[in-house]
Amino acid sequence: MIRIHIVCEGQTEEAFVNNLLVPHFTPLGILLYPSLIGKPGHKGGFVNFNRLFIDVRNRLLYDKTAWCTTFFDYYRLPKDFPGKSEADKGGNAKEKSTRLTTRLAAALDENIGTEPLRRFVPYVQMHEFEGLLFSNPAKFASGICRPHIGGQLQKIREKFTNPEEINDDPTTAPSKRIQSVCWDYEKPTYGTLAALEIGLDTIRRECQLFDIWLCQLEALASTRVMPDGTTERR
Repeated sequence: MIRIHIVCEGQTEEAFVNNLLVPHFTPLGILLYPSLIGKPGHKGGFVNFNRLFIDVRNRLLYDKTAWCTTFFDYYRLPKDFPGKSEADKGGNAKEKSTRLTTRLAAALDENIGTEPLRRFVPYVQMHEFEGLLFSNPAKFASGICRPHIGGQLQKIREKFTNPEEINDDPTTAPSKRIQSVCWDYEKPTYGTLAALEIGLDTIRRECQLFDIWLCQLEALASTRVMPDGTTERR
């Protein structure tokens, strides 16, 4: 079995992995181990490079027969996060994501080393977890028992070519847009319920970058990690 540690930004991402990704990946021979970023007592929430570096380093260096990936939002990353300033210069979601993950991998390589980083798959959610929920606004609304807001959510979705393009402005980020039509939206609970109602297949079909990430993880089923941490194709 292939094992993958997933460093998650918060409880919503962790619940998403447990409820939607684990059932999909386990039959493929891939075991996912989500955990919140940060040390005990200070886990989850704000993502900065130092917190992420410590978690990724520990998982790669102390578990040499496993892979590691990330699951955190682009929205509200600090300006000094590797690649953030380059990504903020503009472009579509894919261009921003590429700039950020490329620079992040380079920064980790400088601090951890090239060989361990061969078992690292960088991923950042564009632009926020809630963007995934716009993959099907009607089912989103139904999943949180608010079917009457489905039309309003659909109007928001139609303004963008795909859910991952919904931007990260403090007033117009996906979560802010949801709160504008559902003031009592609670991310950990409603986010999971909505995602389950929408379904993983729909989310993958509508969100290309998210799908590419999962394809990368699925491809690891054909690899093997040796005791010394090196990898090879089966």
